Amino acid sequence: MALLKAIGYLALVEYFGLETLTLEVCSYLLDAGHRRSVIDGSRRTEYYPARADPGQAWTDHLAFGLKREGLNLEVLAALFAVVPRDELTAFVRSLPTGRYTRLAWFLFEWLTGERLPLPDLEQGNYFPVMDPSKYLFVDAPTQPRRVRRQRVVDNLPGTPDYCPTVRRTSILEACIDERLDERVRRVLNRYPAEIAARAAQYLFIKETKSSYRIEQLAPDQRRTARFVELLRQAGNLPCGSEVELTALQRLIVDERYAATGFRECQNYVGRSLGPGRELVHYVPPKPEDVRPLMRGWEACSRLVSSHQVHPVVAAAVVGFGFVLIHPFEDGNGRLHRFLIHHALAAGGFTPEGVIFPVSAVMLRDRARYDAALEWYSRDVMQRVEYTMNEAGELSVLNDTGLHYRYPDLTRVTEELFGFVRETVDREFTAELEYLAAFDQARGRLASIVDMPDARMDLFIRLALQGNGRLSRNKRKSFAELTDDEVGRMEVVVGDVLTKISPDLRGAEPVGADTTDGAEVGDSADATEEV
Repeated sequence: MALLKAIGYLALVEYFGLETLTLEVCSYLLDAGHRRSVIDGSRRTEYYPARADPGQAWTDHLAFGLKREGLNLEVLAALFAVVPRDELTAFVRSLPTGRYTRLAWFLFEWLTGERLPLPDLEQGNYFPVMDPSKYLFVDAPTQPRRVRRQRVVDNLPGTPDYCPTVRRTSILEACIDERLDERVRRVLNRYPAEIAARAAQYLFIKETKSSYRIEQLAPDQRRTARFVELLRQAGNLPCGSEVELTALQRLIVDERYAATGFRECQNYVGRSLGPGRELVHYVPPKPEDVRPLMRGWEACSRLVSSHQVHPVVAAAVVGFGFVLIHPFEDGNGRLHRFLIHHALAAGGFTPEGVIFPVSAVMLRDRARYDAALEWYSRDVMQRVEYTMNEAGELSVLNDTGLHYRYPDLTRVTEELFGFVRETVDREFTAELEYLAAFDQARGRLASIVDMPDARMDLFIRLALQGNGRLSRNKRKSFAELTDDEVGRMEVVVGDVLTKISPDLRGAEPVGADTTDGAEVGDSADATEEV
């Protein structure tokens, strides 16, 4: 297969030498061969036959990119900063009512804040800036923002300061069609309300401890209680502004590291390899870029509530968008995971009074969680130039703001759907099954021996740890029981084994303290925020 040339956005990047992140869609013109696509994860390479050649002018490739590849706001922002204004103006004047000339005109003025010397349009049908057939999070805003100048509907999910995108992939379409929220309610309807309430109580604690343990922290009882209470209010708390987010940050970190606002220093995510040796995994935006980015993030978060957005998509946009900006010196990871729950609850995905321990799934499959974050962060790290002094203070040398402003969050949205699905099918359902089986076992055991609840719970737990039988050593803990009684009780526990997830065998009773983690970081391999 011989390639003739790059076309579309890739051609613009190469021609103007634009410094951008890796393109999610790259297009090439073939000198021989047929139209085809190659998909690698959430990225696509498109091959076109020679007859699809858009032309030689850079505006031809701009029109091709807008028509065939969708919107790449980072490329467009970098492009509009360097192209001759007169050539762009002439391009629009050549077909002022054309869909893609109007789109280029609107996006230039939206991204740059400048006006081209063109009169407002007086005719032409309105059309959405982002095509809902290609993107999620852009469907049917409750108050359409009509722009009369170019006669377009501004359905962009953000502002020029910050505007993420989520492409409509076959994976995401399939995830949405699963209707996980309806599956949750069907599961809940199979169990008594009392069991669901007890499961929720335990899962709030499990989510709290899992979120901390991802960062290798072991919260004390006070901090656990505060985070549990915070999770109970997910979906109802205001958490968009700097003041509101700072108040949340102060609730979940050690008082000595409580923030008074967004960070004024450069932080990074990494790990120490010894004195003076730091392995840097991710460098967030420079301090001067944080507030503009967070203003855009806040506007984007507000738009979640004014669009018909699937709650998991909203959770990915809000939660992962936040952690990539990393606006605080400490607590970004825990807040990011709280914001996921907040969006799920606010969107009606999570039943009232219930939480899905997504962090437990992320903790169990840590490599997959880190890979979701690194899909974006690794690309950024190839563009960031920095130095670090002997005190471990990092300084960014180049202008990097554009790389954080328009993230494509398609990949992390796909991964979050996977985490939520596994949480619903495994963690949430398994806990309900466990409690139902546990209650049934208690009733049957009480007919064999009328023993205190604490002793009965201990017997069940120890027998579960032994695959339904007490070891010789653990048998000594129940000297008051006869061998016949123990044997009959082991049969009961054996029946329980067939009804619960292997992950829950040997679990602590609901509400018990099972913390065994230790200290924190915000990324893989025992990393820490600096």
